[in-house]
Amino acid sequence: MGQTPENSFRPGATARVELTVTDSDTAQAVGSGDVPVLGTPRLLALAEAATVAATATGLPPGMTTVGTRVELDHRAATPVGRTVAAMARLSEVDGRRLVFEVVVFEGSTTIAQGRIERALVDRHRFVERAFDRTPAPRVGDDPTGERAVSG
Repeated sequence: MGQTPENSFRPGATARVELTVTDSDTAQAVGSGDVPVLGTPRLLALAEAATVAATATGLPPGMTTVGTRVELDHRAATPVGRTVAAMARLSEVDGRRLVFEVVVFEGSTTIAQGRIERALVDRHRFVERAFDRTPAPRVGDDPTGERAVSG
């Protein structure tokens, strides 16, 4: 029996990625708040990058992983200039579903932790399907195709 995408990964794969927080990483810069500390969306992106890195070398040709679910507790603020490290560990494999435990540290302090789920997909088909979907109507558009105008 040959290697299939579903049996490409086993629990235990890990990766670590680091980020030194800059002004562009702050809640102010990413629009998630008005304080000059690491913004939660940027923290999540770092944690996701760790999950991607944990599976990068084991991906079958033509396959990729995409995020499907996130549970993340952001517990402590990190100011500009500090370095944070995100650690991801593949904890569960269920067919094409990959579950990661993630922890983000600043030094010895845990600033965030949670779970991120990703799905193993055929890259070409995934992108093709995304572009084949009919765009959703914009707010204010009439189902007949007429634009709502006030004035």
